[in-house]
Amino acid sequence: MTTPGVALSGGCASPPEEARLNRQREPLPTDVSSLPALPAAFGRELERALDVLGLTLTAEARTAIDGHARLLLAWNRAINLTAITDPAEVARRHVADSLAAADVIRAGSNATLIDVGSGGGYPGLPLAAVLTETRVLLVDSTAKKIAFLDAARRAVGLAGRVEVAATRAESIQPGAPGTGWDVATVRAVGPLDQLVELALPILALGGRLVAWKRGDISIELAAAGRAAAALGAAQPVVHLLPEALGLAGHALVVVRKDAATPAGYPRDPAARKRRPW
Repeated sequence: MTTPGVALSGGCASPPEEARLNRQREPLPTDVSSLPALPAAFGRELERALDVLGLTLTAEARTAIDGHARLLLAWNRAINLTAITDPAEVARRHVADSLAAADVIRAGSNATLIDVGSGGGYPGLPLAAVLTETRVLLVDSTAKKIAFLDAARRAVGLAGRVEVAATRAESIQPGAPGTGWDVATVRAVGPLDQLVELALPILALGGRLVAWKRGDISIELAAAGRAAAALGAAQPVVHLLPEALGLAGHALVVVRKDAATPAGYPRDPAARKRRPW
């Protein structure tokens, strides 16, 4: 995978980190077949959500998505990956919420996707499972989460198209002229105007930021619009998730990069705080 401006972690946690994660407890599982099956409620909720979204999963995609959820719940007993532990709620609030962006992403260039602040792997891993021609990079700054993401991508058969990198969003450098990511996804990470400032420099021309938001975001949208205008992007477009999905107030905000981003962005966190959009 061409990975503009990102130093990859090498695909796994360092030996000292692995030792620390596993010290004084049973090693964390890396084989899905050793884990308990998901309860029927997970499958029912996922099938309902897929019907609402109009999505059909291949057998391979469903196996990957289920395996990811099984690993998440197993690792979550030792590492705080999610506050959502009911399997049916994982299906709705993590998997379905992630897959809601699949058609939006398919509507434009999507050969490469960077998932910033990937955490427990949502939305990056479910999207990688269904976007079968897309190369995906999962980025997170927390070593424990990178260890989980690396184990998950390998365990569910996505290691050929999915890589991981341990870094902060601010540290991702813009690619060389003419390069960049087709899609940057960001879920539950910071105000929208800051996401625009972080994503625009690493996107290719025509590339898109897809951000997950919920509730009243009118103030965020106004600030994001100012950031987009200054950084060479079109105005944000809001896609409300279907009410029947059961995720009231959830929306996807899409910002398309139309021109080169001026030099000097993203600013460091202190500068962004001093001079917000």
